[in-house]
Amino acid sequence: MASGFFALLDDVAVLMDDVAAMGKIATKKTAGILGDDLAVNADKASGFLSSRELPVLWAITKGSFLNKLIILPIAFLLSAFLPIAITVLLLLGAVYLAYEGVEKIVEYFFPHQPTKKVERFKKLSKRDVVLQEAKKIKSAIITDFILSIEIIIIALGSVVQKSITTQVMVVTIVAILATVGVYGIVAIIVRMDDFGYRLIELNHNKKSFANRVGRMLVQALPKVIKTLTVVGTIAMTLVAGGIYMHNIPFLHEALHFMPDIISEFVIGIVVGLIAFFIVKLIKFFFVKK
Repeated sequence: MASGFFALLDDVAVLMDDVAAMGKIATKKTAGILGDDLAVNADKASGFLSSRELPVLWAITKGSFLNKLIILPIAFLLSAFLPIAITVLLLLGAVYLAYEGVEKIVEYFFPHQPTKKVERFKKLSKRDVVLQEAKKIKSAIITDFILSIEIIIIALGSVVQKSITTQVMVVTIVAILATVGVYGIVAIIVRMDDFGYRLIELNHNKKSFANRVGRMLVQALPKVIKTLTVVGTIAMTLVAGGIYMHNIPFLHEALHFMPDIISEFVIGIVVGLIAFFIVKLIKFFFVKK
């Protein structure tokens, strides 16, 4: 009886060692996409009122956990019984990411003009603010869903030769770490200015260390958010292009003479432009004004 118990503990120890080792490998392979995930979600989680930043971020984080709960079992089942479906889902998700990236680029060069001058100065009601907030949260959760698929599939691919138990444990751990790590860092970023103001309040002497650090954090936040917005846009385009490059051999062979990062960006832009114009045509012909 005792020997059987200790044998079971030994098996558990071996399994956990295997999970730890494979988890380290899977985390390394998903590091690039996690960086993209951070940039994209920091952009998505910014632009809210200071008092609403953490509640909004918490709502997005809960949505991210729900995304993982939906994706994980489906990914395990599809990987076991219908592997081609994983590729199809990745390609469809890449279209959405490319579209979002190109839409932001087009908006930067051709910003929307207000239809009426009065609208520019119109004060939003509390209901309008809530609706805008809900719309941004929904958009962030949808983007997180697509990036989560990519993270989970990459992690799953690194342990595909292992037992189903190891696959489930490793990929689940990576998925949880992805959510906690990414949104934890995003929370720190969006609260930089509040921390800076508190440091300034500690010592109003502008030459003091606390005051200088506080002012630096306050002044740095808009620049960090702006930088992450640009990085997030580029990241979405690169991720989309990378998905097509790695899943369609023809594209990889046709663009092999170019550095990977350039070819992925080009493909992402092309896919995004096609999606962008299709959406515009659909809106033009079918959406009532």
